[in-house]
Amino acid sequence: MKILMVCLGNICRSPLAEGILTHKVKENGLNWEIDSAGTAAYHVGNLPDERSIEVATKYGIDLTSQRARQFKANDFKEFNVIYAMDTENYNNILNLAKYETEEQKVKLILNEIEPDSNSSVPDPYYGGEEGFENVYQMLDLACEEVLNKFK
Repeated sequence: MKILMVCLGNICRSPLAEGILTHKVKENGLNWEIDSAGTAAYHVGNLPDERSIEVATKYGIDLTSQRARQFKANDFKEFNVIYAMDTENYNNILNLAKYETEEQKVKLILNEIEPDSNSSVPDPYYGGEEGFENVYQMLDLACEEVLNKFK
């Protein structure tokens, strides 16, 4: 199984989702590939936001090997499932899809815990520390569902 997590800049939400799911996959002895990307190129090559690193570290997850990258059309071929963190990025990803089979790979991650709600993971970038904790908790629940769905 190859899963891609996508947000806007690939420094807050999607690195957390990648780290959380990677941690769960390793704990379950699964041989999955988890990655993350952003629809924008603002932070390409950068580490995740310090606040994402801090909240992940609090739960025993290390994000410091991650570097931001931009989503590319080839990701449709590389990954089985592409999880968007919010509706704006979901639409941005769909705009790059050329085939229906590519569109079918794209999902909103919170639909895993609230089916058909089409809820967005809030962007914690401009918020305080509690925003990152809240996002972590949402993504932890969603990643647990992803794990159970595909294992």
